[in-house]
Amino acid sequence: MISLRGIRKSYGNLTVLDGIDLDISPAEIVSIVGPSGAGKTTLLQILGTLDRPDSGTVSYDGQMVLDLPDNRLARFRNRNMGFVFQFHQLLPEFTTLENAALPALIGGESRAEAFARAEGLLRDLGLGERLGHRPAQLSGGERQRAAVARALVNKPSVILADEPSGSLDSRNRRELHDLFIDLRAKTGTTFVIVTHDESLADRSDRIVHMADGRVTSISSMP
Repeated sequence: MISLRGIRKSYGNLTVLDGIDLDISPAEIVSIVGPSGAGKTTLLQILGTLDRPDSGTVSYDGQMVLDLPDNRLARFRNRNMGFVFQFHQLLPEFTTLENAALPALIGGESRAEAFARAEGLLRDLGLGERLGHRPAQLSGGERQRAAVARALVNKPSVILADEPSGSLDSRNRRELHDLFIDLRAKTGTTFVIVTHDESLADRSDRIVHMADGRVTSISSMP
């Protein structure tokens, strides 16, 4: 269980998050939707411990993660969370395999172990023939699947995705959505997704609606 209580965040005189309370269950797919400026990405960054709120708490299975010092928080994040961004954020000088293995290497795994697990994920995601290619040599859909492999390489309990299908065409969007659904079924991974894509939100278990830094409603999907 992930629990956020009283999350507030301001930048100068601008209030971005204004008292957010939210619970996310294991193996749940939650989409966060709302207009630009609603605070969705800031909330996701705080949920992923990439940023700290001005006040409030974030707990994972009862552990108050924001109480951890920065080095321990970084290790917690590396071991428990995976991130997928709109523009994939693959390192251009690294191969597909190297990009996918990077979080495991950062986490202290041996090169052999990290590369073996990354290769297995990439092959499962249909990128077995692209292991030695660099991001510029991949299609948009292939780059995003490589980013998903990178997010999964440490077997995280939660994947946090910020507009993951925003830069994809309709076919690749459908394939990415199917991939998320399949991964949840196979691995029990929790997904929290910021999206403007209604077709992705509609396939979630719940949709969190935000406006002006607040949660305005939460819809459970049939």
